[in-house]
Amino acid sequence: MAKVKNHDYRSLDNSGLNEKIGEEEMRMKRTKFTHAANPIENPLSIKMMRRQIARMKTEIRKRELGL
Repeated sequence: MAKVKNHDYRSLDNSGLNEKIGEEEMRMKRTKFTHAANPIENPLSIKMMRRQIARMKTEIRKRELGL
């Protein structure tokens, strides 16, 4: 998983950002399910995915507030 910077999220429009959030949430759910059935090699990847989703949601909220 490549590390994504916050400025990469700023370049997306709102619909693209919402689509990306949906994709990442589905990927995180699949990873969690796989981890429950058979431990994955790097369980910290779930933590990193959760933080990326939070960063994207924060960017959307900033736009709503006009910051």
